[in-house]
Order: sequence, then structure tokens, then C-alpha cells
Amino acid sequence: MATKKLISAGTGRRKTATARVNLVEGAGEWTVNGVKLEEYIPSEALRDYLKQPVAISGYDMAKVDVVAYAKGGGMSGQSGAIRHGLARALVKADEATKAALKAAGCLTRDSRMKERKKPGQPGARKRFQFSKR
Repeated sequence: MATKKLISAGTGRRKTATARVNLVEGAGEWTVNGVKLEEYIPSEALRDYLKQPVAISGYDMAKVDVVAYAKGGGMSGQSGAIRHGLARALVKADEATKAALKAAGCLTRDSRMKERKKPGQPGARKRFQFSKR
């Protein structure tokens, strides 16, 4: 079996999820962790969200396969991480797409994470009820 030629790669992150996205020569197939995209991410909205960089950049995806490896977080975080990594990979492949992707916010890392629980408290922000006496 012949190995496919790597065009570009990018790493994306969102919340606690991380994704490595590779653009390789192919026929326009999308796989995440070795599974087809439609099976891995059943939500149509999340699939449309992670495909945004392709629509914005106008990159011809008919000759390219997207191979992503996502870990950590949940479905929403992994979708955001794949979107971020895909945008970075598209910029490496074609530098002319950078301005449009940056204006759309695809190259910005969404750093909102769950805040840690503080000691002596029931949660991150919640406090035990105050008792004067």
C-alpha cells in the first residue's frame, strides 16, 4: 500500500480537547480517529462548524483528505479543536487564506475552560451559606 503525501498539518485546541489535523492527498474524505466524520460526530451542526475554515478559505477539498486525531474533552470541544487545527493546516498549505480565516476567528484559540474548584468551597465560584451566629 502506497503512503499518501502529506500536504500540511496543524494542531488545534479548545477547552481541554486537542486535535492534530493532517491534509493529505486523496479524494475529499474526512476521518477522525480512524472513523468517518459522520460516524464520529453525529451532530450536523458540529460538523458544519468544524468545516467552516474550508468554506471561508475556498480551498479545493476534492483532491485532499482530512485526517484528524482528537483527544480530551467532549464532542463540542473536539469539534472546535479540529476546526482550529484545520484552519492552521489550511494557512500552512496556502498563505493567501490567512487574512480571511483570521477575520472569521478561525485562527483564534478558544481558551475558555472549566474553572478549578477552590479549597474550602463547594465549587469554583459557589460559597457555603454564611451564618452570622
